[in-house]
Amino acid sequence: MKLIRKIYDWVLHWAETPYGPIALFLLAFAESSFFPVPPDALLIALVLGARKKAFKLAANSTTASVLGALVGFGIGYFAWWNAPGEFSKIANFFFANIPGFTEELFYRVKEMYDKYNFWIVFTAGFTPIPYKVFTISAGAFDINLPLFILASVVSRGARFFLVAGLIWKFGEQIKSFIDKYFDWLAIAFTVLLIGGFVVINYMF
Repeated sequence: MKLIRKIYDWVLHWAETPYGPIALFLLAFAESSFFPVPPDALLIALVLGARKKAFKLAANSTTASVLGALVGFGIGYFAWWNAPGEFSKIANFFFANIPGFTEELFYRVKEMYDKYNFWIVFTAGFTPIPYKVFTISAGAFDINLPLFILASVVSRGARFFLVAGLIWKFGEQIKSFIDKYFDWLAIAFTVLLIGGFVVINYMF
């Protein structure tokens, strides 16, 4: 945990430099496939410092995150297996070194994909569930790529634009609230959005 905290502090320090937007792009890109710290904290800090650029920064994060998701998909598709059911050295490296990425979770995600398809990608992309587990698993289990991209764009865009929009609207006073309750906000938003799709599907 101390290491993660040091990485977190290192991520935040970029908000005090002219390279903040570039760091945000690289962070959002890397977090989709291997980096342990999500980009939300840096996004919040940058928007607080330049609220007029809130939605540009959200678009920055979304674009980078989706591109990173494709890299994660590629890792799973091209480099995850030595043979059917036999993990590669890269897979074993991820299991050993990426926080929260375990063999047990990997196979649990497979069950989720079989059952929920689009919805599990969306939920992972918007909520605090480690997105990299799902991007790599999607490639490893050969999930439909166009559907995967669509789910990534919708979910990551919704997440980053919501965070940026709240900071743009309310500024510093909403920051501590987001920090404390983001997990619950993400889950509630996901439930509402999925419910909306279900209603639309039922009506039409």
